[in-house]
Amino acid sequence: MPRRIESLFVAGPAGRLEALLEEPEDLAPREIALVCHPHPQHGGTMHNKVVYRIARGLRRAGAVVLRFNYRGVNLSEGTYDHGEGELDDARACLAYLRERYPALPVTLAGFSFGSRIVLRLGCGSGEARRIIAAGFPSIFKDRSYLDNCTVPRIFVQSTHDQYGPLAEIEPIVATLPEPKRLILIEAQDHFFAGGLEQLEEAIAGLH
Repeated sequence: MPRRIESLFVAGPAGRLEALLEEPEDLAPREIALVCHPHPQHGGTMHNKVVYRIARGLRRAGAVVLRFNYRGVNLSEGTYDHGEGELDDARACLAYLRERYPALPVTLAGFSFGSRIVLRLGCGSGEARRIIAAGFPSIFKDRSYLDNCTVPRIFVQSTHDQYGPLAEIEPIVATLPEPKRLILIEAQDHFFAGGLEQLEEAIAGLH
């Protein structure tokens, strides 16, 4: 069965949200996955190369993947809302996915700013079977939303992430409740330069 790609708009709380839905290529969908992009005020969009690789890895593993642009990014309506509105945008896109594929389990994945969004969404709702947080930024000190979270969390970090260095990420993950996992990708920076292939393979190999 050929891969289905669909450009669409999701009704969001601040207006319509530009989105891209992709089904797996040669197998029936096993799960739905929402992938959230990095900071909208620093050039983040759903076409970010790390977001693209995460989405492709998930699709290879059998997921229907929805990427979207937060409010105010490209064709999405609204304006930046300091992470709160963007969390609501993610919640609206997850609701769309769940309505469209009601029988399938949920994976939430995000990169950088997007990793914080999916952790807040997944830990707060309990809807996801797992949360994949790539390039989690340790510079934000409020991590209270992680304290009692028992949804399986998989942190995927570059070995040379300037916004989430290993010296900070490893103790953060160590203090979190189970189940959790930290996967390190040999790469040059926060954006997984030199390690994008390995990132995609790691995502595709998760179960």
